[in-house]
Amino acid sequence: MKISARNQISGTVAAITKGAVNGQVKVDIGGGNVMTSSITEEAIAELGLAVGDKVTVIVKASDLLIAK
Repeated sequence: MKISARNQISGTVAAITKGAVNGQVKVDIGGGNVMTSSITEEAIAELGLAVGDKVTVIVKASDLLIAK
């Protein structure tokens, strides 16, 4: 699969927390950093996600906010 998004980070699924409609998928991207994605339970099932899977986190955003 090819995709236009340039912000692609490889990682390993560290945890999956199920919800009623959406679940949270935590991905260990190394160096003690973890990214969390909220996706539908249907998407989790369709992808067959499981802890330990190698995945790619794709970040596509029109805005990046910084606060201090």
